[in-house]
Amino acid sequence: QVELVESGGGLVQAGGSLRLSCAASGRTLSTYVMGWFRQAPGKEREFVANIGWSGATYYADSVKGRFTISRDNAKNTVYLQMNSLKPEDTAVYYCAATNRWGQRKPDEYSSWGQGTQVTVSS
Repeated sequence: QVELVESGGGLVQAGGSLRLSCAASGRTLSTYVMGWFRQAPGKEREFVANIGWSGATYYADSVKGRFTISRDNAKNTVYLQMNSLKPEDTAVYYCAATNRWGQRKPDEYSSWGQGTQVTVSS
């Protein structure tokens, strides 16, 4: 399995931006479909976005137009650029890897990072 480490979380005011990174080790990211999920206190983990091997992307409606997922296979890293952040975006953000496109449920992803906290103040 690939090992994933997220970074880039923090505290930001509403309307601000953050860029999350997910660095992989152990195996090359290019062989995986990569996803970002988030989990707010008391809520279930939810899908945010994913990116396929060729760069195709899919976003949850709640972040469409504000977040952008990208990958740099040479750096073995996936990114989540988050703009126009809202207080309801506050959550722990996780990156995850799967071998199949079209997966949007947490249990469809086999490898997970430890998460990075994003807090958006109003």
